[in-house]
Amino acid sequence: MRALNIITLLLVIIGGLNWLLVGLADFDLVAALFGGRDSALSTIVYVLVGLSAVWQLVPFFKSMSAGETRAEANITHR
Repeated sequence: MRALNIITLLLVIIGGLNWLLVGLADFDLVAALFGGRDSALSTIVYVLVGLSAVWQLVPFFKSMSAGETRAEANITHR
């Protein structure tokens, strides 16, 4: 399960970086690497990124239900 979480998190990060490039430079890296926006390989990557985002909701909601509502940092107030 841990490996799947890492793989899906990596795919979500790749998707986010791709959207960053689309927004800033109107450049779709996934389409450029896999044969264009309408190619089967690009579609597979887009679907895998989307499914990865859905999968990442599981640990997100688990952390919310466990009371992890703020960043876990050891900050000492003086």
